Amino acid sequence: MTETSPPAASRRLLAGIPTPAQPVSWDAHLAQHGPLPPTSQHRGGDTRLIEMVESSGLVGHGGAGFPTGRKMRTVAAGRGRPIVVANGMEGEPAAAKDAMLLGTTPHLVLDGIELAASAVGADRSHLVVHRGSPAAASARAALAERPTQRRLEITIDELPDHYVASEESALVHWLNGGDAKPLYVPPRPFERGVAGRPTLINNVETLAHLALLARHGVDWFRSVGTDTEPGTLLVSVSGSIQHPGVTEVPFGTTVGELLHTAGGPTQPLAGLIVGGYFGTWIDPETATSLPLTHAALRAEGGGLGAGIVIAVPATTCPVAETAHVMAYLAAQSAAQCGPCVKGLPAIAGVLTDLAHGNWNQQRDDALSRWLPLVAGRGACRHPDGAVRFAASMLRVFTDHVTDHKQGVACPAAAAAPTLPTGPALSPTWR
Repeated sequence: MTETSPPAASRRLLAGIPTPAQPVSWDAHLAQHGPLPPTSQHRGGDTRLIEMVESSGLVGHGGAGFPTGRKMRTVAAGRGRPIVVANGMEGEPAAAKDAMLLGTTPHLVLDGIELAASAVGADRSHLVVHRGSPAAASARAALAERPTQRRLEITIDELPDHYVASEESALVHWLNGGDAKPLYVPPRPFERGVAGRPTLINNVETLAHLALLARHGVDWFRSVGTDTEPGTLLVSVSGSIQHPGVTEVPFGTTVGELLHTAGGPTQPLAGLIVGGYFGTWIDPETATSLPLTHAALRAEGGGLGAGIVIAVPATTCPVAETAHVMAYLAAQSAAQCGPCVKGLPAIAGVLTDLAHGNWNQQRDDALSRWLPLVAGRGACRHPDGAVRFAASMLRVFTDHVTDHKQGVACPAAAAAPTLPTGPALSPTWR
């Protein structure tokens, strides 16, 4: 994906990126943003920096939207010297924002890592990306450009390219020498993470925002967005859209305004997927006026996720597309508990039957049984997100689903799927 053209007032993280997009050098980075402000190097952390983050309202941009300052304060108060992990894994197939950040403005991310380490008193950090990602080379080149007089050890680690490998406990398990699979919690990483130490895990976009917040202050940060969700966010826009790519908009921007920023749809839409495959289907009419905030999307039963919006054309079959994604999510599970081993394949199979009109009461009963049985029972949130995605399709496309159950022919069901899925499973989790 490429960068789209957001309004100039929204260009914060994307400010100063050359066209065509290429990595911003250390000198160009300093010319654009200036040096980092001084911070405390006290082993107990920098309380003033944490207070600034809390006042700013900065939240995590990796999916959950958890308050960053609260997470920092908890880690800083933990037992032992903290470790910082910058998560640039971006497991969602339609996601591109983290790769764009690391590929164009890696110094903002590295600045954020240093600031986060100062805030919690960490002496060691890891930037994690998928194995083979071009972002790794860009980040290593940027790290080599920076001054060598650093108190913080920063390493760049490449993990297996699995969907669930980006989950925070999977990162910790791999960095501790295990498989890149989620662990049962507690303990959570902020309690006992990498090397048994309190571990602060932030998405790379969150850290890039931190790098600007520290330079420009709370009032500047809160000057765009909403009162309860200030600042901007990066969104990966794809599908039937004039200019697919990554754009930066203020929180509170409606989905309709976002699509306009990306040039508008290229054809009538069946629906939009907001939040990726851990998000939800939303019908176009509802989505037009829906604000891009965590609160508004939770009210619709979904979330911002990793900042993904997919415009799905009306020429597709939502049932078949959802079955295709569910089969992918089932194959991408860690295969270590019943909801993923049995539940997700069963749901994918029933939806595939539904897409092709192979329906009877037995399949209807199976779908009604599996959806509530799987949610909330896994070792991680993978089955929860998958079930939410499937359930949203059944809710949004009620008439379409009814036609399929009654055997009404749907030519689009036999067409090749349009929704992206990631690469086939690699042979190892190590």
